[in-house]
Parts: sequence; structure tokens; C-alpha cells
Amino acid sequence: QVRLVESGGGSVQAGGSLRLSCAASGSHYCTYDMSWYRQAPGKEREFVSTIDGNGRTRYANSVSGRFTLSQDNAKNTMYLQMNSLKPEDTAMYYCKSARYVCWEGPGARRDYWGQGTQVTVSS
Repeated sequence: QVRLVESGGGSVQAGGSLRLSCAASGSHYCTYDMSWYRQAPGKEREFVSTIDGNGRTRYANSVSGRFTLSQDNAKNTMYLQMNSLKPEDTAMYYCKSARYVCWEGPGARRDYWGQGTQVTVSS
């Protein structure tokens, strides 16, 4: 069974930094990619950043240059370093991972979501 646990959220002032973590667990599962999404009150969930199995990253235009995604494969953990935070970054941040049972291959992947961690940026 796959489980994703986010941590690192909190409250900061504009211009500050936070680092989010997403720890994945689940025996016999391989990772296809890992991503961050966020959802502000009254808005739809939106893409923030993703990292694929080759370590390639992609960012939403709104966070490019301020957020940096990395991963520690040995710990099955993904990190999102968020710098120069703005009030509009305030949202619940969710970790998502596309994973599959290793012997079934990536074609059998499905998405798993964490419970989210709150980020609040005050002006």
C-alpha cells in the first residue's frame, strides 16, 4: 500500500522561505514521477512542480525561479524548497506520486495523493 506524507508547511512573511517534504512508502512499488499541487481557498487545485524518474523537473510559470524541487531516492522523499514566498502562494500543498507495482511495469501506474500541508504567507 502506498502512503505519502507531507511536512514542512507553516506561516511565513512575504519574502520568506519554507521547505516542504513528501515521504513515500510502499513495498514493491516503483516511482514514475512525483509532483506538488496546491489549492487555495475557493480555487481549483493547480500544478506546481514535478520530477520524473530521470530527475527532470518542470515548474509552473508562477513559481519558476523561486521554487526548487529535489529528491532523495534512498529515502523515497521529495523536497520543495520555496523561496521569495508571496501571499499568493498561500494554499494547501499536496504531494502526488504516480507509482506502480514494479513487476507490473509503468503502464500500470496510478496516482496517489497525500493529505496536504498548509502554507500561509502574510504580507
